[in-house]
Amino acid sequence: MWGFLIPALGLTQDRPPHPAAVTWGKRPAAPADLPDGFGRGHVPPNLAVVAPPPLVVGVVAAVHPGPALGVLGSLLGMLAVLVGLTTIGGRLLGVRLSWWRALIAAGPGFVAGLIFVWAVSGRQHGPQQLSVPAILAAALIATMMLTVLLELLARPGKLAGVQGGLASIPHPVRSLQRRAGRARRYAQITRIAARHGLAAYLGGGRQAATAAGRHRLAHSLRGALEEAGGIFVKLGQLLSTRSDLLPPDVTAELAGLQDGVPPAPCVAVEVLLAAELGAAPAAVFAQFDAQPLAAASIAQAHRARLTTGEQVIVKVQRPGVRALVERDLDILLQLAHTLEARAAWARGYRVVDLARGFADALTEELDFRVEARNIAAVAAATAPTAAVRLPGVYAGMSTSRVLVIDWLDGPSVRDAGPLLDRLGTDRTALARELLGAMLRQVLLDGTFHADPHPGNVLVLGDGRLALIDFGSVGRLDSLQQAGLRRLLLAVARRNPTELHDAILDIAEVRHGIDDDLLERALAHFMAQHLGPGMTPGAAMFTDLFGLLLDFGIAFPPEIGGVFRALVTLDGTLGLLAPGFQIVDETRTLTTRLLGEFLRPTSLRAAAGDELLALLPVLRRLPRRLDRIATALERGTLSTNVRLFADQRDTRVVAGLVNRAVLAFLGIGSGIVSVVLLGTRGGPALTPTTSALQLFGYLGLFSSVVLVLRVVIAIVRDRTG
Repeated sequence: MWGFLIPALGLTQDRPPHPAAVTWGKRPAAPADLPDGFGRGHVPPNLAVVAPPPLVVGVVAAVHPGPALGVLGSLLGMLAVLVGLTTIGGRLLGVRLSWWRALIAAGPGFVAGLIFVWAVSGRQHGPQQLSVPAILAAALIATMMLTVLLELLARPGKLAGVQGGLASIPHPVRSLQRRAGRARRYAQITRIAARHGLAAYLGGGRQAATAAGRHRLAHSLRGALEEAGGIFVKLGQLLSTRSDLLPPDVTAELAGLQDGVPPAPCVAVEVLLAAELGAAPAAVFAQFDAQPLAAASIAQAHRARLTTGEQVIVKVQRPGVRALVERDLDILLQLAHTLEARAAWARGYRVVDLARGFADALTEELDFRVEARNIAAVAAATAPTAAVRLPGVYAGMSTSRVLVIDWLDGPSVRDAGPLLDRLGTDRTALARELLGAMLRQVLLDGTFHADPHPGNVLVLGDGRLALIDFGSVGRLDSLQQAGLRRLLLAVARRNPTELHDAILDIAEVRHGIDDDLLERALAHFMAQHLGPGMTPGAAMFTDLFGLLLDFGIAFPPEIGGVFRALVTLDGTLGLLAPGFQIVDETRTLTTRLLGEFLRPTSLRAAAGDELLALLPVLRRLPRRLDRIATALERGTLSTNVRLFADQRDTRVVAGLVNRAVLAFLGIGSGIVSVVLLGTRGGPALTPTTSALQLFGYLGLFSSVVLVLRVVIAIVRDRTG
């Protein structure tokens, strides 16, 4: 027994040890054969404890089990072996293994290595007499080969399932408590996703290619987001409006997500108000209603009256919500990175960019000062006499977590039917005013209300409309505005060529497309939706997004926000004026707005701005033309062409060259190693092994590693 306990436990003698007690590869000595003082349960005083490598301890415990270690020791030893094999093998192959895939590869790999060494030794020795280094080397090679085999056989949607994310739990650094809470939440989200069957869709979307597959995906996704709660419900609500990215059946299913949360406790709200405003609500307001008018996942709204008599709305951030949102956003970004690393469709849709855009927008919603600036920006471009009114902001009483705005008295569009009937308001004219205000914000001002759903549009007592809740606002630069104007003009003129050019100006193309085929598809689309006698609606945009999606074209988030707002606005206009034709009215209003934009004074101003921008170029142009003419006259004009100027081409070529070099080195070192193994002579290291043979074994091992790395890289590229 002591024969294997001494090396396994790290015991060594000060004097030359008894051969039977410490020699590896021999059967344990009987108690009678041990030196004096080696009794059961007794350690001689002249033995010192040293720390052997954990992997060696594990192999000894696994290969040489004994009653002193027991079952627990054997299991721990085997676990150490498997962890060591998967860690070293993964590093050598350049892959990251999930815990269950590592178990599948390392378990059989260790057994295969043990059997191989036993077979090579002539099958004449028992497990206790096998060489531990040989077992380790053989098991490592077998583990790496099994890893490559799994990559060859695995479908990405199966072996790279959601549960693999548990191995990459994020590690925050602020505090241990925060780390534990985030890890629990991360594990909870991955379990929810796996329970709803979402792991099957991570490999490229094969199961969602059919209508039945998309329906299952939509149902599973909605169930998972509802169960996850928090910002994941808001994410689902956002995705339900991205008809430019998702199929209609998926967006329709996600549209049913509801963000229903109970109000925050009154005491917690009062404490937050006192901290933000510097005094209790009773001291700041003449009247404050502790019962909120509405409650959402981030904030809730209370009615109040200032000491000067004005009626206001106090928007209060839910206490403690920032930490929860930041935690869930961090988890969402981790999941997005995992998806892009494992699924080709996620890379095509740029899931990480989408998650970052959502995170940025939600982070802005946490700072109510941003909403105050949004209201000021839209109000600055809106005439005081406009038919659509905006709330005023009390900047002196507003902070990052409290927003005080005017109380606008009136029901939402959803409940405004009786008021409109009593006032006798022309509903169509009112809807046209709302649409015109939105189009002016988008096409001329560049800052627009991004969420005009019926609850955010009020009907005031004088028959005017009001927009509230500017937490979600879109911003467009001048190039995006120009592209949108071209697109709407192309639709108004029913010109597929102009529509094709306008789309490519503002859209993102994921891969090469056939321009002629796209233009013919757009012409067919116009014939279907914009023909004589047809009454197109907002559903036309959904069909357009589906068409562009088939060509691998998607709009950037800012442009997608415009169409999302128009689709949302269509539902609001339908409640305000049933039968309102948003597409026809948009064409009419767009022509009128662009007429204002292109009036002579505007053209003169635009021409003056362009001329000022071109002046530096015009000043340098004659000199450059003279240099070109002189070079032509002397015959010295030349051009420089840079090969692989595009970074994508450089990456492709570099990847191919790297693989070719690795494969060449692997094959070359393998051939040289075989020659060395067959060479006789050289310095003898052991009675059976020479130095040349040792180099041969090392070279053969390196050859296997290099070749397997090349195979792994090829397989991962092909499976996406």
